[in-house]
Amino acid sequence: MQKVRGVGGLFFQCEDPEKLAAWYKNHLGIHMDGPTYGMLNPNEAKPMDRTVFSTFSKDSDYFSPSKQTFMFNFIVDDVAAMLEQVVKGGARQIGEIQQESYGDFGWFTDPEGHKVELWSPKGDELN
Repeated sequence: MQKVRGVGGLFFQCEDPEKLAAWYKNHLGIHMDGPTYGMLNPNEAKPMDRTVFSTFSKDSDYFSPSKQTFMFNFIVDDVAAMLEQVVKGGARQIGEIQQESYGDFGWFTDPEGHKVELWSPKGDELN
């Protein structure tokens, strides 16, 4: 049986692709190879970094206040510092940082209203 080996990209529609791509570059440090696309380098991952695949009920409010049916989750070193950085860049923080045994989480909406989750993994292995 063939198996998926990883996430090959995050693709989404927005009102102003070049402007929003520049915002992600300037405020989240995502390397952009062109005006609307860039690459996340898997060689920069740390041992606890994982790509999570998770389904949600269509009635879930986990993505609120965004009306999107998806949400990005980005791994970062420091959730609080990243939230401060993106809020200074025009994002809106959603809720408070949550600390779990497997890492810290924080949320914001980007300038076009897409909800983004930040995760800073901790521990030696995932449960």
